[in-house]
Amino acid sequence: MIYLDNAATSFPKPETVYKKVDYILRNIGGNPGRASHRMAIEASRAVFDAREAVAKLFSLSDSSRIVFTKNATEGINIALKGLLKPSDHVVTTSFEHNSVAKTIHTIEKAGIKTTKVRPDKFGFISPASISVAITNQTKIVCLSHASNVFGTLQPIDEIAAVCKSKGVLFMLDAAQTAGALPIDLNASGIDILAATGHKALFGPQGTGFLYIKEGIEPEPLVSGGTGELDLVLETPERLESGTMNTPGIGGLMAGVEFLIGVGVDKVRAHEESLISMILSGLTEIPEVSVIGTLKANQRASLVAFNIKNVKPGDAGKRLDDEFSIMVRTG
Repeated sequence: MIYLDNAATSFPKPETVYKKVDYILRNIGGNPGRASHRMAIEASRAVFDAREAVAKLFSLSDSSRIVFTKNATEGINIALKGLLKPSDHVVTTSFEHNSVAKTIHTIEKAGIKTTKVRPDKFGFISPASISVAITNQTKIVCLSHASNVFGTLQPIDEIAAVCKSKGVLFMLDAAQTAGALPIDLNASGIDILAATGHKALFGPQGTGFLYIKEGIEPEPLVSGGTGELDLVLETPERLESGTMNTPGIGGLMAGVEFLIGVGVDKVRAHEESLISMILSGLTEIPEVSVIGTLKANQRASLVAFNIKNVKPGDAGKRLDDEFSIMVRTG
C-alpha cells in the first residue's frame, strides 16, 4: 500500500502518538479543569504540556495564546465570527478552502463585506493585490498559506508587512503547512493562525489549534460547560468551552514532540526532494498537466494534476484498485 492522501490526513502516525493516546485513555480518565482529584489534575497537566509543546514548535513565548480546537475549520470560525461585525470588511482569495470560503459566505449574510483577490496562473497571490483590496473598513486579511489545490506557497511575510502598514489583522489558514514548514509566530507578522492537528503535525483526527496574538479577543463561538455563571474566563479557556479531547490533545503533543526532535527544517528538505521527484515524473507524461508552480521550493508537499480525457475519480479508483496507491480526487 502506498498512501498519498496526507494533505487530507497523515498516515501512519509516529508510534509515540498511538502510545500517548492509549496511555491517556487508560490512565488519565479525569476531565481537565473540572475537579481537584489526581486524575483531573493529570488531565489538566496533559493539556498544559501539549499547549507548551505547540508553542515551542512555533517559537511562541506565551502558550496561553494557543487555543485547542477540533480542527482548523473550528478555529477559522472562532476567529472570523468572533471578530467581524456588520459593516466590517474582510479580504480573502478566490481559491480558499471551504473552511474559509463557506464561513465567509455565512457571515456575508450578517452584513460583512468581502473582497476576493484572484491568484496568477501558478496560484500566487501578490502582496500588491492585497494592498489594493484593503479599504478603510477592512478588519482582517484571511488566506491560506498553501491552497489544497494549487499547493503554491504564498509570500506571507510580504503580505503580513502590507497588513501591518495598513493597520489590519493578518489571519493565516495553515492547515497544509503547520508542521511541514518552519513558522515563527514570535517573529512573523501573523496575528491569527488556524491549524489542524491531524496532517503535518501528526496528531489524531479531531485536533487542531488557533493562535491569537495578545490583545485580540474574539467572542466565543460556543458558551457553557466551563466554570461558574459569574466567572470571567481568560484566553484560552474562554474559547474552549465543554469537555476537552484530552486523549487527542495528548496525541497531538506526541506528534509535535516528534517534529521538534526531527526538526521541521529536515522534514521540509525531505519533502522538497519528494516534490521534485514527482514533478519531474509527471511533467514527462504528455497527457498530464500539473496545477500550480513547477518549482518545488515554492509549493507545499501536495501536487495536483489532471490526466487528459480521464475523470479524476476514475483515475483515483484505478490507482487504488490496481496499484494500491491512495490519492485524493476531486
